[in-house]
Amino acid sequence: MSCAECRTAYSGQKINLPHPVLPARWSFRPLNIPVTLPRVARIRIAATTEIAEGKTITFSFTRDDRPQEGFVGRFKGKLFAYENTCRHIPLTLDYGDNRFFDSKGETLICQTHGAVYEPDTGLCTRGPCAGASLFALEIIEENGAVWFAEEPL
Repeated sequence: MSCAECRTAYSGQKINLPHPVLPARWSFRPLNIPVTLPRVARIRIAATTEIAEGKTITFSFTRDDRPQEGFVGRFKGKLFAYENTCRHIPLTLDYGDNRFFDSKGETLICQTHGAVYEPDTGLCTRGPCAGASLFALEIIEENGAVWFAEEPL
C-alpha cells in the first residue's frame, strides 16, 4: 500500500501505519521510545597492562547458575579468552597454577594429557582432542581494563 492509499483508506482514523508518513518538509527526529535491555553483570578481570605477552590470568564467572572458570591471555599483542576446560576430558587446562602457555609462550597446553592448542584460535593441533576448539569467551577492553560480561541477570 502506498502512502497516498494509506491516507485515503484511513482518513481521519488514528492508526499505526505500516510505514512512517512524513511530509517532505519535516526533518527526521528520532523517537524517544524507552527500551528495556537485560541487565548484564560485568566482571573486571584485570588492568590491560597486567596481561603481558605470553601471560594469562584466570577468573571465575557463572553460566546457567553454575560456577565456571575462564582465562584471558595475550598472544602476538592480542587478547584472547577461553573457558578453562580441556576439550578431551572436562578438566582444567592448568593445575590451578595459572600456567597455560608452553615454555616458549607459543601454544597453550593441557597439563593433564598434553593437548596443544593455538592461543589465537583455540584449535587443538596435537593430542587426544585434535581438531576440537576451546570454548571462546567474549571479553571487552575498555577504560584500561579487561571485562567479561556474564549472562543477563
